[in-house]
Amino acid sequence: MAKPTGFIDFPRETSSRRSVDARISDWQEVYLPFENGKLQKQAARCMDCGIPFCHQGCPLGNLIPDWNDLIYRERWQEAIARLHATNNFPEFTGRLCPAPCEGSCVLGINNDAVTIKQIEVSIIDRAFDQGWVQAAVPAVRTGKKVAVVGSGPAGMAAAEQLNRAGHRVTVFERADRIGGLLRYGIPEFKMEKHFLDRRIRLLEESGIVFQTNCDIGGNVPAKDLQEGFDALLLAGGACQPRDLPIPGRELQGIHFAMDFLTLQNKRCEGDRISDEDFLTAQGKRVVIIGGGDTGADCLGTVHRQGALSVHQFELLPRPPDFRDSGSNPWPLWPNILRTSAAHEEGGLREFSISTKRFTGENGRVKKLHAVRVEMVKDPQGRMSFPEAAGSETEMDVDMVLLAMGFLGPERNGMLDELGVKLTNRGNVSRDKNWMTNVPGVFAAGDMQRGQSLIVWAIAEGRSAARGMDLFLMGSSNLPAPLP
Repeated sequence: MAKPTGFIDFPRETSSRRSVDARISDWQEVYLPFENGKLQKQAARCMDCGIPFCHQGCPLGNLIPDWNDLIYRERWQEAIARLHATNNFPEFTGRLCPAPCEGSCVLGINNDAVTIKQIEVSIIDRAFDQGWVQAAVPAVRTGKKVAVVGSGPAGMAAAEQLNRAGHRVTVFERADRIGGLLRYGIPEFKMEKHFLDRRIRLLEESGIVFQTNCDIGGNVPAKDLQEGFDALLLAGGACQPRDLPIPGRELQGIHFAMDFLTLQNKRCEGDRISDEDFLTAQGKRVVIIGGGDTGADCLGTVHRQGALSVHQFELLPRPPDFRDSGSNPWPLWPNILRTSAAHEEGGLREFSISTKRFTGENGRVKKLHAVRVEMVKDPQGRMSFPEAAGSETEMDVDMVLLAMGFLGPERNGMLDELGVKLTNRGNVSRDKNWMTNVPGVFAAGDMQRGQSLIVWAIAEGRSAARGMDLFLMGSSNLPAPLP
């Protein structure tokens, strides 16, 4: 245990954020560096519980009490070894994961949870600064070749694990750069892309081959991968956006969130995009439909683009400020109102509101028509949203961004060509060893799970890699997946 009275002596403290005026004028990360002295105090708050429920909350099973104790004792190299033992990319999760581990922290029963996420990202950043993170080239190659489709966190994690096992790994990405949603879905102000580039260079140095502009099932037939490789992993994500099929949807100025975010990320990468093709909120009245993380990403982006005004709509009611110990007890994920850095920067959040139609002029959207709703659950737990009488309202808009989540992987192209079975929810079906109904074809991440968290993507990429190694070799020394 780091310090027996640490959780009593020190209050929870997290990184400060740059001022709103400063950060909305650029695309740099929001958070300021955290001082080492403060970090040690935060690590000292960990109680090294007899049953560390933070393990239960983390899909990766991170050894959290171990590296909290090591940071308190300033044994940084041992801490990064513990962290990398379960997590391939802590520099990503330490910035982007919503930290379900903190929701399960035992200290959170009656106090503020340990700042696990802050400690995690501080360990990996220090390790990179000190040169402790190096490419790991396997000593022996197995002679097996593996193809990974998709270069997001699931695909990259699986690729690294398979490369460590000695297989020759090629990662195919249909976009023009590697990274999946880490590259084009996550805005720069949440994770600057040089962190991603740094990790990709290490993966390349370790022997992994990346190929971009390869749309498997499109410009590259899926059968070519089946014939040219000993095993194939599908890790292409859940990229089918949820649409809003209401009157006026066809009007110009209504866009899917990912189309909007991708173009801004391309500009931040230095790509030259014409003003005609670029989607900008500058000087516009914007409505974002969807109250989740993607909606918040859009919110922070339109602030930086110079929107005239912005509203964010959510169909569900406003969450409570504090956990309800009756319906939402510890250690379940606390369903409470969360305020991101983007919400601090401006805009209005509207809850319990449903968009009914759009109207426009000359083919462009000009007004949004909505009603207030109530959430009602039937005895089976099914939700409905009856409209509140007399609550109709309309709003002047110039741009609408649809950020209502995703419906699973795209059905046409690769999945149809391979003939893999889908679940009732439209995701790729797989067995306990992560293999689909097609022998030698495996699936991991959002493609088989549905839209989820980065930490789940990495965990599933690691698990699928072990299943593939077992398939190829008959045994595996890769870490066993969590139950």
